[in-house]
Amino acid sequence: MNVLGIESSCDETSAAVLSEGILKSNLIASQDFHKKYGGVVPELSSRAHLQIIVPLVKDSLRKAQTDLREIDVVAATAGPGLIGALLVGLSFAKGLAFSAHKKFVPVNHIEGHIFSGFLMEKKPEFPYLCLVISGGHTLLLIVKSDTEIIKLGTTVDDAAGEAFDKVAKLLGLDYPGGPLIQKLAMKGNPKKIKFPVAQLKNPYDFSFSGLKTAVLRFKQKEYGVNEKIPESDLPDITASFQYAVVEALTQKVLKALHEFNVKSISVVGGVAANSSIRSSIEEIGNKFGKSVVIPDLQFCGDNAAMIAYRGMQLVKAGVNFPFNYNAFPSLKKSYLRFWKT
Repeated sequence: MNVLGIESSCDETSAAVLSEGILKSNLIASQDFHKKYGGVVPELSSRAHLQIIVPLVKDSLRKAQTDLREIDVVAATAGPGLIGALLVGLSFAKGLAFSAHKKFVPVNHIEGHIFSGFLMEKKPEFPYLCLVISGGHTLLLIVKSDTEIIKLGTTVDDAAGEAFDKVAKLLGLDYPGGPLIQKLAMKGNPKKIKFPVAQLKNPYDFSFSGLKTAVLRFKQKEYGVNEKIPESDLPDITASFQYAVVEALTQKVLKALHEFNVKSISVVGGVAANSSIRSSIEEIGNKFGKSVVIPDLQFCGDNAAMIAYRGMQLVKAGVNFPFNYNAFPSLKKSYLRFWKT
């Protein structure tokens, strides 16, 4: 099976070709111009997707040394994400598949992340505990098979990646904030400032809004409302914030490992690129004798390789989607198709 994957949920346009489960190409065009606005501007993102999607798909096919005639399935992200950005990739994929008489598969973006560990040489073993940490989502799941996912917990407010970006803005750092906080935190003392870790009714749910507010209150108390934080203080503040995020994530993972019998652990999503989170989860895996699979950095962020892989899984599972499939009203149902709480 040859699958062409297309991803356009936010500010990366990506196209990938998967042949018999082997990745042949995975091209990603990032929209760096959003930095000057302090965040992604949806309208500008949509326009950028429109400009790059055709040449990017052509380049991806060329790099994979194939052409559209040899493609069996066209898979594209159908959500969640920015509606305008999604429409560009999804509409293009639908039109391409229809005109070329190929099978079309709309893929849930989060499901793509969940199974992104299978793009690695060392793959997760079912059932596995999956921690999804991205800019818009934080989830803890048990993945029992290609078609059965049990949701243990989710975020009740800000996602982990959102918290990184918002705290970075509070501290006067540029966008995106995650990599900058990680870089500064390497020079700081993670226990210098005690920031809170939320405890919720559902012990597997996450909350980062209070942590963000705690950083704001600390800044106001120590430096005033409008004063700039001295650069010499930023390493300790960022290290302490990052430590609180890692604690919030690892507490849930530890609890789940005590309660459920899983064979491996997988951490996925854009925030899985954070070195402190990666090392903490690997340490937990060693302690419990569980293999840990964290995708390479190119597969942590938004990418079409994971969309192609998930599309392949759905086709093999016998899931069919008509061309008149209306992804957006039906997305919630699709997203929960195999999910249990």
